[in-house]
Amino acid sequence: MDNDVRLRVAQELASAYTTREPIAPLVQTHPGITLDDSYEIQQLQLRERLDGGAQVVGYKVGLTSAVMQRQMGVDQPDYGYLLDEMTYLENAPVPTEHFVQPKVEPEIAFVLGRDVSGPNATVAQVMGAIEYVVPALEIIDSRIRDWKIGLLDTVADNASSGGVVLGSRPTSLVDQDLRLAGCNLFVNGRIVGTGAGGAVLGSPLTAAVWLINTLGARGVTLRAGQVILSGSVTAAVTVAQGDTVSAQIAGLGTVTTRFV
Repeated sequence: MDNDVRLRVAQELASAYTTREPIAPLVQTHPGITLDDSYEIQQLQLRERLDGGAQVVGYKVGLTSAVMQRQMGVDQPDYGYLLDEMTYLENAPVPTEHFVQPKVEPEIAFVLGRDVSGPNATVAQVMGAIEYVVPALEIIDSRIRDWKIGLLDTVADNASSGGVVLGSRPTSLVDQDLRLAGCNLFVNGRIVGTGAGGAVLGSPLTAAVWLINTLGARGVTLRAGQVILSGSVTAAVTVAQGDTVSAQIAGLGTVTTRFV
């Protein structure tokens, strides 16, 4: 795929953000697309949004469960970026018209207290850079029609990112075994999913280390204050206007959002 085609695809995805009209799967319209193409298309969109005044506030890790990796035919996660305009306050109304076909995932989020970079960062170094951890709700969204996505589609589409709601109670990593942290996901007061931190690559910390080292190999340093979404601990649930969604994660507390 040459640069002109990559740019055209990036523009089509960017247009879907504003029109709320999804496009056909990229693997159908561009059969020769590669993973490098997809990440470059992701970066082209990022550069455009940064030029428009947006700021990177963190990154997300996707495809962290064994089930999703088998479904996508991959043996590693993917990643996307989080912008300031993608963040929503806990308990504040989230306009559904900001999204195309939203779903929600409960996640364990890390907030960095100092800069950290790969590609050879260790678990100890990453733990030392994390200031605190909070429960989070990631609003995933797809600009690909009917969520008919494969790895190359979702990477180009910023790892199907939509938005993020962070819990407001910070917790230290000290004495927290995030692998065993159980999660209950509720929609309108009804439990719709359960899981534990171990569903995320065996540990959410593993996801954070993978992200830092993968971005480091691309010359990206994560900065103090930035957020890492480590991956969903349950299956995603579809949401609509009027829904209230809460995630309760043992040891970390609860995070809630509502769609209007």
